[in-house]
Amino acid sequence: MSILRKAASVAVALGLTAGAVQAGDVLDRVMADGVLRMATDPAWAPQSFLNDNNEMDGFDVEVGRAIAAKLGVDIDFVTPDWSLITAGNWAGRWDMSVGSMTPTKERAEVLNFPAIYYYVPASVGVHNDSPAQTLADLNGKTIGVSAASTWENYLRHDLTIDAEGVPAFEYQIEPGEIRTYGTDIPVVNELRLGDGVRINAMIGSLPNLLEAIKNDYPIRVLGDPVFYEPLAVAIDLGDQEFNDKLAGIVEELRAEGVLAELSLKWYGVDYANTK
Repeated sequence: MSILRKAASVAVALGLTAGAVQAGDVLDRVMADGVLRMATDPAWAPQSFLNDNNEMDGFDVEVGRAIAAKLGVDIDFVTPDWSLITAGNWAGRWDMSVGSMTPTKERAEVLNFPAIYYYVPASVGVHNDSPAQTLADLNGKTIGVSAASTWENYLRHDLTIDAEGVPAFEYQIEPGEIRTYGTDIPVVNELRLGDGVRINAMIGSLPNLLEAIKNDYPIRVLGDPVFYEPLAVAIDLGDQEFNDKLAGIVEELRAEGVLAELSLKWYGVDYANTK
């Protein structure tokens, strides 16, 4: 069994806490309305973004569309702040998040994680002018990161990823200051201004850093990934029927090769079947 599938099974177990939503409520409403509402980010390429046609696009978006197609319903996208998504208690404002979220013990207190759909490295980026050659060179420096993220948890030495098979990691950076932002986009934009102008480095997903470099941002990846994270579909607590339905759909998409195909399309790497 792959690490990804082992992690997925544990993530499902994490999310089985009972909540205020009654079993079947969300799934019944989605099927009755014929619409699945998905929370996502409009400016987080290549995961999710508005394309030149002013339409939502990206890896997470296409995974969401594939899930909706399996359900036989349309999909609508809403764009709340990341901190609102991870806080849970959505009160029916949206039904599902396909937003590259890592299942953690803290998040499992307010969210269910039906299935992991891909698995990527978290890496450090610095400006091309940075003298840093190792992660230790960033000790005491100002590091930028998106708020309420596993990357922030890592910098604060408070990260627990509750999924079997995830490689062990060590805290390799002692930041002098942590600056938080709403998403990765403002962080990378701060870094592009120059080394130390606003921040000295950032932590984010490796695909995002590579996308920025591809778009001629003057940054580089420093060192090896600091940790690896399984990334999961998330829903609000309480609807076990909806949880199980999504878990089955994601497994079908993996078995049919859809997740691998989408990963190769957007990243050039099959992150859906990491061993």
